[in-house]
Amino acid sequence: MVSIITPCYNAEAYIADTIQSVINQTYQDWEMLIVDDCSSDKSREIIEEFQKKDSRIRYFRTDVPSGSPAKPRNIALDNARGDVIAFLDSDDMWLSDKLRIQLDFMRKENVPVSYSYYEKISFDGMRNHRIIQTGKEADYNSLKWHNVIPCLTAMARREAIGDTRFKAIPQEDFCFWLDVLKKGYKAKNLCQVTALYRVAENARSANKFKMFKGYWDVLHKQQGICFIPTFFYVASYAFHGIVKYLK
Repeated sequence: MVSIITPCYNAEAYIADTIQSVINQTYQDWEMLIVDDCSSDKSREIIEEFQKKDSRIRYFRTDVPSGSPAKPRNIALDNARGDVIAFLDSDDMWLSDKLRIQLDFMRKENVPVSYSYYEKISFDGMRNHRIIQTGKEADYNSLKWHNVIPCLTAMARREAIGDTRFKAIPQEDFCFWLDVLKKGYKAKNLCQVTALYRVAENARSANKFKMFKGYWDVLHKQQGICFIPTFFYVASYAFHGIVKYLK
């Protein structure tokens, strides 16, 4: 079984598309754990309608809003029953063969952690072939230069994740994959598109300084890396971020 981890907050505009993309998978042995971070819109009602029709969809809700996907993801990880863990945010989607193809890849290559290319789509779901290709493989040291593991494409065996959990910090997914690979695991890229990433309406006005600071804090504070190496890692992150933004 694959356990699909989906944090959700005020996602009424697109959560139905996200869930439907999981239901449409050609590989059907999955459970989808959706953790609602106290949404104030109709997200809960939409999720519960799907849940009535498909018992593989499991709904959870935080006691108070956490303001971060970290706590919802951790709640889902603590309740997951699958042998493989996958991640899908509430505004993104998967192509229908994603699970089947990626699981076959992990079995044949004996891969503990895998990821893939993805395609950027507009906020209203329009596809325009903006393919994001990331590196073919990653270990702990190489990941520090550039986070090549897009969370919406990532899948990992349960034993690789173990008791590793997300921290409630900026760039929490980057820190999570560093913590996983720090155990000695390697991640490999399927090298084909399996997912659709929805670009937020306000993406152009995102605070880049906060993004760089978050990356710096993950490396310097969370991973304990010295000042000078961290400076070069952040510079590499900035360069790759500009290249990805232009695509």
